[in-house]
Amino acid sequence: MMLDEKPVASPCVQVCSLDEEDVCIGCHRSADEIRRWGRMDNHERRRVLQMCNARARAAGVLIEVAPSASGDCANCTAQCNQTCY
Repeated sequence: MMLDEKPVASPCVQVCSLDEEDVCIGCHRSADEIRRWGRMDNHERRRVLQMCNARARAAGVLIEVAPSASGDCANCTAQCNQTCY
């Protein structure tokens, strides 16, 4: 981690309960990822966040908002290519 880089924040949403696959139903991290989070560097944390995103999509709890014809986000009217959460 670079000296001036802030640590990537935990995705914890205070809904801590593991499903049958040992994945948190709140943040979608595995039990192992939760245990190791404090020792991970930012690169590994970002990789875990990508996996959490994929798990949430697979579980059907994360949706994308389609941009309008003008390219503006339907929720915030900002022109961007990012997924709204």
